[in-house]
Amino acid sequence: MKVLVLNCGSSSIKYKLYDMAGEKVLAQGGVERIGLDEAFIKVKLDNGESKKIMADLPTHKEGVALVFKVLLDPEIGSLKSVDEIDAVGHRIVQGGDLFEKSCLVTPEVEVGIESLIDLAPVHNAGHLRGIRAVGTLMPNVPQVVVFDNAFHSTMPDYAYLYAVPYELYKKYHVRRYGFHSTSHRYVSHRVCEFLGEDITKKRIITCHIGNGASMAAVKYGKVIDTSMGLTPLAGLMMGSRSGDIDPSAVTYLMDKLGKAPQEMADFLNKESGMLGITGISSDMREIEAAEAAGDERAILGMKMYSYRIKKYIGAYAAAMGGVDIIVWTAGVGENQASLRITACEGLDFLGIKMDAERNNCRGVEKVISADDSKVKVVLIPTDEEIVIARDTRDLVEAKK
Repeated sequence: MKVLVLNCGSSSIKYKLYDMAGEKVLAQGGVERIGLDEAFIKVKLDNGESKKIMADLPTHKEGVALVFKVLLDPEIGSLKSVDEIDAVGHRIVQGGDLFEKSCLVTPEVEVGIESLIDLAPVHNAGHLRGIRAVGTLMPNVPQVVVFDNAFHSTMPDYAYLYAVPYELYKKYHVRRYGFHSTSHRYVSHRVCEFLGEDITKKRIITCHIGNGASMAAVKYGKVIDTSMGLTPLAGLMMGSRSGDIDPSAVTYLMDKLGKAPQEMADFLNKESGMLGITGISSDMREIEAAEAAGDERAILGMKMYSYRIKKYIGAYAAAMGGVDIIVWTAGVGENQASLRITACEGLDFLGIKMDAERNNCRGVEKVISADDSKVKVVLIPTDEEIVIARDTRDLVEAKK
C-alpha cells in the first residue's frame, strides 16, 4: 500500500509518500505561498539536495495538483500514475472533544472539523481545503484524518478543565486540549520499544522541544496531563510564544499597548518567547551562539527556557507519583545537548542523573543518562508522519 501524508496549512502543504510494505519514504517536499505571489514547491531529492519549482497556485486545489504532478515527474518523481496512491492521510491540528481518535473522512467528519474552526482558525481551515482538494482530484481514494490532540484525550477532567464557570466549557468547549500529540504518542511508544519495556507499566515524561514546544505526562500508556492548552500558546516558553503568563498581565499590556484581542494574541504568539526576551531570534541555534559569546539577554533567555522545562518535569513527576523515563525529541530537544543537561540539573532527588559524554549527541536514538540513574533519559527522534501513515493504512485496510 502506498500512502500519501499531507499537512495542509493556510498557505502551505507538506507531503510525504510512503510505501507501507517497508515503511519506506518514496518522496517528500512542501508547497509554499499558496494564494500569494511567488508560490513554489520544494522537492527533496534522493541525493539529499532540494529542487525548487515556481508555480501559480491560487488555491489548495492547484497546490495538491502540483504535488501529484511532481510525484509523476519522470526525472524527480516516484510514481507512474496517481492511481498508485491507495490512501491519503491528513494531520488535523484541532479535533476538539468531537474526535478522540483517527478516522476515515466522511461528510460528517468534514462538518465536525469545520465546526471547530473557531478553536484553530488558521489550521483547521487549511486542513479542510486540503481534504476537499484531494476529494475533487481523487474522489475514489479514501482519506484519513489524524488529530493533533487525540492522544491527549485520555486526560481526566480535573486536568483539562479551566477554573472558569462550567457553563463556558459546555457552551464554548473551553478546556485544555494540548497539541503535538502525534509526536508524544510516537516517542512514548518508541522509547519503550527501544528499551524493551512495557508502556503500560511505565511513567513517562515526553519533551517535544522545538520552535513550538510541549510536554506530556504519559502514565501507563495514557496521557494524564500536557502543557499546551486550548491553543498552542500555553505552557513552555517557546521560540516566539510566551507560554504561561498571568491573564491579568495580558489585559494590562493590552491597555498599555492599545492592542485589540487578535493583535495581542499575535503579539504573544509571534513577538514573545525567546525572540522577545533576547531580541535576537526565535532560532535556538542563533541564541545558543549568542549565549556562548556572552550575550546577557541570550544567557537570561536560556535560563528561563530550561527552568520552565525543569518545572514541568517536577510537576509531572508529582502528578504521576514518580517518573521512569524522560524522552527528548523535536528540533531543539534532539539537537541541543546543553539544554538537556541544564534542564535536568538538580533533579537527582527524582533519580535523574545525566551522562555528559553520552549526551553529547544529536538526532539519534540513545540513552543519555548515567548507568546509575534511576530514571532513563533517552533521545528519540520524532516521526509524526509515520504515525499518520500507519493510522491511514490500518483504517483503510479495516474497511476492506
